[in-house]
Amino acid sequence: MAEKDQGRRANASSGPLMDKKQSIGGDSFVARTKNPEWLKAREEVYAKIKARREEELSQKKPVDITITMPDGNVLDKDKSGAPFQAWKTTPNDVAVTISQGLADAATVARVTYASYVEDYNPSEDGMEGEDTLMDAMEDLSLGEDGADSGKTLLWDMMRPLVGPVSKMEFLKFNDDREAKTVFWHSSAHMLGEALEHLYGCKLTIGPPLAGGFYYDSYMGKDAFREDDCKGVEQEVTKIAKAKQKFERMVVTKEEALELFADNPFKQEILTTKVADGTRTTVYKCGDLIDLCRGPHVSHTGKIKAFATTRHSATNWLGDTDNDSLQRMYGISFPDKKQLKVWKENVEKAKERDHRRVAAKQDLIMFHDLSPGSAFWLPHGARIYKKLIEFIRAEYWQRGYDEVITPNVFNLDLWHKSGHAMHYKDDMFCFDVEGQEFAMKPMNCPGHCLLFDSKVRSYRDLPLRLADFGVLHRNELSGALTGLTRVRRFQQDDAHIYCREDQIRDEVVGALNFMKYVYDIFGMTYKLELSTRPKKALGEVELWNRAEAALADAMDTFIGKGNWRKNPGDGAFYGPKIDIKVMDAMDRVHQCATVQLDFQLPIRFDLKYTTDSKEEGKQFAKPVMIHRAMLGSVERMFAVLCEHWGGKWPLWISPRQVMIVPVHNRFNDYCETVRQKLHAAGFFVDVDTSKNTFQKKVRNAQIAQYNFQLVVGETEESNGSVNIRNRENQVEGEMKVDDFLKKLESMRDSFE
Repeated sequence: MAEKDQGRRANASSGPLMDKKQSIGGDSFVARTKNPEWLKAREEVYAKIKARREEELSQKKPVDITITMPDGNVLDKDKSGAPFQAWKTTPNDVAVTISQGLADAATVARVTYASYVEDYNPSEDGMEGEDTLMDAMEDLSLGEDGADSGKTLLWDMMRPLVGPVSKMEFLKFNDDREAKTVFWHSSAHMLGEALEHLYGCKLTIGPPLAGGFYYDSYMGKDAFREDDCKGVEQEVTKIAKAKQKFERMVVTKEEALELFADNPFKQEILTTKVADGTRTTVYKCGDLIDLCRGPHVSHTGKIKAFATTRHSATNWLGDTDNDSLQRMYGISFPDKKQLKVWKENVEKAKERDHRRVAAKQDLIMFHDLSPGSAFWLPHGARIYKKLIEFIRAEYWQRGYDEVITPNVFNLDLWHKSGHAMHYKDDMFCFDVEGQEFAMKPMNCPGHCLLFDSKVRSYRDLPLRLADFGVLHRNELSGALTGLTRVRRFQQDDAHIYCREDQIRDEVVGALNFMKYVYDIFGMTYKLELSTRPKKALGEVELWNRAEAALADAMDTFIGKGNWRKNPGDGAFYGPKIDIKVMDAMDRVHQCATVQLDFQLPIRFDLKYTTDSKEEGKQFAKPVMIHRAMLGSVERMFAVLCEHWGGKWPLWISPRQVMIVPVHNRFNDYCETVRQKLHAAGFFVDVDTSKNTFQKKVRNAQIAQYNFQLVVGETEESNGSVNIRNRENQVEGEMKVDDFLKKLESMRDSFE
């Protein structure tokens, strides 16, 4: 189904490539044309440039190199005894030496170079320029050399190595997120090739996503139709069967401009993203030639299963004043079984969609007079409050102090915190007596004011401040999606102010808190340590100590080797632990977070008295830890609704017990039972309608009551109830007091 895609984060880019708004597509696309002539012309230009690069390569001197594997094993020759050499040996050659199966299964290599050979120049190899897809891929880490990753790079399996390798890893689609990203990036190129073949459209950008990929293309006033999807899938299948090699080639800016002479969008990227006198890279598969940093799979045959998922309209650079583009989304896998499972999960997700379930169960509603802000109906509010109560009870046990802070602040606060510079467009701002105020979009600056309200001693730390304050963010109307993207929400937000030597223990405590929560939810998780980015603020030595403390905490919590490092993907203000949780459909959600912050304590000049008498050391700045277990309560509600498919466990269920009399003369006894269970804190209803007994039981099951209690003459005489559970299993007769104990036991054990 076609849709208008206006959401800010769904746009092709979050950062502008152009300095001003303009239309550049013009008549570069006039009508759909199969296999347009310019494909051949582009290949001819490519061939000329390739000849130049081959001449340059012929001047390189192959030298013997060694390859060290993760287990410490050092390889220096292939199975035939020929030495591994720079400029000749590829990761695929190394993998084949170990086993052909490994080479076939590997998507990409992750290579840590001990050094480069003397005649290798990263600039000459197109490795030092700006990644032309970086804006569109800002939420993905492709393993490029971040500020602290040295010479660790993702490397094409068929790309010759350029120095001795101190660590070579082979990443597989099923085991590694970066491998999936590369796999889907290559699939996007295949999608682009199909679009050029079928329609002759002008490609713009085609990045991988967290779960698939898309390609944006310019088609003038034309647009994708529903029947286009099948044709694209058939064309991609042909491309996959052809096993076209992905070929990397370095080009100068001038050569690239010649290559893409008939594509104004690629020209614009080159003009604004690639500096004069520098080089960049392109990749070729079949007759597709695309501006790209890579890396890619070895050939198109690696993609065994492909499907288009949807299409939409968007705009160049996400700006509605720019050219209208057509976006096609896709998904792919290395085998057809995985695509089948994915499709089944998609159908299951549709059935479990929280918007559908919430409407069916009368949990929430929205109104046009307050877009992006949910109305919590009585039964939905029960779940919402229970989630907050659940976290609040743990705060009591884990040494947190809950605070309440204002919803509205003078914008001076946000200038001081730095948020106004980068975040003002996402804030609701308004005038108050000639001064600019704003609704708070986060709690952290307010908590800094609390910390700074009195003199703090090292003995006061750690100070754990929790806040369920209401937050507002001015999301674009087109980006609002149920409860997963809203304008009004609450978080189980807390900030820990601690000494540097307390970081490890506080992080371990936060991770144990997270484990407790998600074990109860029945969700698994993975941890990643995101380290210092290129735009980091603060001293490198402080970052190094903080990252070491986080790594130590993760080792203590989950064990060495059970978490991964995400180089260069930390926040500018400090390293963080990314917590990826998986639901019942194996979808990944990022809800909980643990982040270190050095900058807010500096901006607010926070300090505490130390135990030192030495001049200049009597005061120190605290480290601030941002942490949340649920994240947004609204979003967690949506995640859990879909995770459980609307079958809420008893402890959080908004409809726990329905009492069903077999005749209306037992209504009074039903009410007596209801009042007793209600007094113990349970949500209990009595069906006194004129429906048949069978209809009453069925209605209770459809409404997802955890239990139906059937009451008749025997039950009234015995002071009992006859129990059926939600799955229509008859558990039999039980005394009311015993049933109450059963409920209390289930509630207390989070069943």
